[in-house]
Amino acid sequence: MGKIKVVGLGPGDIEQLPFGVYQLLKKEKPLYLRTKLHPAVEDLEQEGLVFQSFDTIYEENNQFEGVYETIVQELLEAAKKEDIIYAVPGHPMVAEKSVQLLLENKAGISIEIKGGKSFLDDLFQAVKIDPVEGFQLVDALDLNQDDLVASQHIIVMQVFNEYIASEVKLTLMEKYPDEHILALVHEAGSKNEKVDWLPLFELDRMEGVHNLTSLYVPPLAVDERTKSFQTVQYYIDTIMGEDGDAWIKKQDHRTLLTYLEEEVSEFKAAVEDDDIDNMVEELGDLLMQVLYHTNVGEQSGYFSFEEVVETLNKKLRRRHPHVFDGIKAETAEEVDAIWQKIKAEEKRNNL
Repeated sequence: MGKIKVVGLGPGDIEQLPFGVYQLLKKEKPLYLRTKLHPAVEDLEQEGLVFQSFDTIYEENNQFEGVYETIVQELLEAAKKEDIIYAVPGHPMVAEKSVQLLLENKAGISIEIKGGKSFLDDLFQAVKIDPVEGFQLVDALDLNQDDLVASQHIIVMQVFNEYIASEVKLTLMEKYPDEHILALVHEAGSKNEKVDWLPLFELDRMEGVHNLTSLYVPPLAVDERTKSFQTVQYYIDTIMGEDGDAWIKKQDHRTLLTYLEEEVSEFKAAVEDDDIDNMVEELGDLLMQVLYHTNVGEQSGYFSFEEVVETLNKKLRRRHPHVFDGIKAETAEEVDAIWQKIKAEEKRNNL
């Protein structure tokens, strides 16, 4: 079996290419590029670099996951015959799906990571932020609003075109104000670097195809993070803290029950009246009561909010094998039978 040496072409021009990587590209063959659409490749071609790229696979496949799977299979087949070099944009271990798939499916082939330069350093410099404050690197093609921490710097990579930018915009709008100012960073660190600051609602107005564009989303101040559950926890903790609300600090589980029952009744009335706005408000009031009780539990030392969440998560997972484990249950009756069986097992095991 052969070996695949994986190297990174860096984020931009050939001047940013580490010297060790440059020497390896010039001396060792055969060379495979994930894509030749990279600023350093044109200069390397002028120096006589010979390579095979996988750009045709992108043109023939609409799904990126399928592209990476195909690339990995071709690389592994080639490595069975001889040692090869595989070059990718940036650093091989930073947001490079094809390299991760190589490591997971190497099938006896030796994979050696030889390094490169990530685009992150240049991006931090371009938007003038310190990553020690906390940041998330996420993929535009797999963006989930529930994973975003609005108190941190967010970097969204692979914002290639207007369509992807539109999808990213809609996802971010679930958590950020429409006017929140963001930055599209093009070719960070290169001589063509460009930073476009714009409000979130204008994000999808970018034109053309941008292979080296990332999006920077600045953090929100705590009072702006109104769609964040962490903000709710912060407010409740402060209200019930040492310098917090005098009334709530005198309450316990028993005295709070009246208010919990009251909020349940008010929510019931909102449902019966088909009053959507009031349903939203009353559900918030119910959540507030739940958090009051968990905070009382924490302060008394009996239980914590994390224990409540852990118990709930385990129960949700345990009681839905027909959702998570492929067990067939197509009717409400079949689901109920599964639930009754699980609940009986829980009772026997004191769960």
